[in-house]
Amino acid sequence: MQRPNYSPFQAVPQAQRVLGARDLFTLWFSLGVGLMVLQLGALLAPGLGMSGALLAILAGTAVGVLLLGAVAVIGSDTGLSSMAALKLSLGSRGAALPALLNLLQLVGWGAFEIIVMRDAASLLAGKTFGSDSAWTSPLLWTMCFGVLATCLAVAGPLTFVRRVLRKWGIWLLLGACLWLTWNLLSKADMAALWARRGDGSLPFALGFDIAIAMPLSWLPLIADYSRFGKSARRVFGGTTLGFFFGNVWLMSLGVAYTLAFADSGEVNALLLALAGAGLGIPLLLILLDETENAFADIHSAAVSIGILLPLRVEWLAVTIGLLCTLIAVFAPLAEYQNFLLLIGSVFAPLFGVVLVDHFILRRRGAKAAPAAGLRWDTLLAWACGVVLYHLLSHFTPQIGASLPALLLAGGLQWVLGQGRQWLAVGEGR
Repeated sequence: MQRPNYSPFQAVPQAQRVLGARDLFTLWFSLGVGLMVLQLGALLAPGLGMSGALLAILAGTAVGVLLLGAVAVIGSDTGLSSMAALKLSLGSRGAALPALLNLLQLVGWGAFEIIVMRDAASLLAGKTFGSDSAWTSPLLWTMCFGVLATCLAVAGPLTFVRRVLRKWGIWLLLGACLWLTWNLLSKADMAALWARRGDGSLPFALGFDIAIAMPLSWLPLIADYSRFGKSARRVFGGTTLGFFFGNVWLMSLGVAYTLAFADSGEVNALLLALAGAGLGIPLLLILLDETENAFADIHSAAVSIGILLPLRVEWLAVTIGLLCTLIAVFAPLAEYQNFLLLIGSVFAPLFGVVLVDHFILRRRGAKAAPAAGLRWDTLLAWACGVVLYHLLSHFTPQIGASLPALLLAGGLQWVLGQGRQWLAVGEGR
């Protein structure tokens, strides 16, 4: 049997585009569910209360998944990985910078995912076997989850989605979410929770920005998976619906569990509340599902570096997985998280540029060749969006920055791109 082509700089052949709407729904529902999502819900709870937090989650996720689905269609149209597709908008050399930034942020987030899983596993092991048990060793769980995520990344998206997630992973995850929901409804006073107002410490616009950040954080990765989709319609539908339902469900549970059971100010209050539901089994299943997020980080980091180094993705994934695990063991990430957020701020305006260029200026031209060198019009629009992002986040953080930066960069790209096309027509005459 012919080995699937996972080359990061070549289009996936049509015969290997086998993921349908159900496959992509399963993948993105799973990636929308996780411990990080629960913790973000907990972050919204005190300031916005139940009703305000749910409104911010619904609005932010809805806008975010529409953008996520649109970028996914670019992968389906071109058959290219996320970073390779950027060459069509930024030029053959212009994609090097976002590929490098993407590599840096994915290595960091991969390590952070391993740390989150390690801490949750140690907590569960302490409740089950006692705090002095060898099963609470952080090193043990770091190595365990690092190896597991790396093996999944080496296996690749087709094997992972069709042989793991679709067959049994999604059903275990659904069972965990349903159990946590049932436990909440049976033990909490939902009417009192709904009537509970926030303390005003978090503006609604900032809550919206936090919610939209979850789907936007996947923009630099999504074409790595959607390029294996059968059609643009199935890619868009499966991606948007899967991530919307998964993200809204888990983030809402994070809000509700925090207000109902974990409103104590303790660092691990939410994890302790979740560990007490169903003997900790639902939390254990969500913990295992978190390996899929680490898998996506490691696999896409390997694809990003593959744009710069023409090596096999499988070997790059092993190297990246080892690096993430070592960082999780040795490096303090308290300050590195700020660096990751700084890097991540460049991608919202970048994909404002890419979306306008692909859908409006090139009209979904899948076969368009990348411009030689650099495209200065797109780079200028991107840079302006990044500047606006940091101005807003510094001077007016209460209104959010991601969506305005994306819209400004996209608008500038339309103006500059139109001018570039007019100049090209004039020179042709």
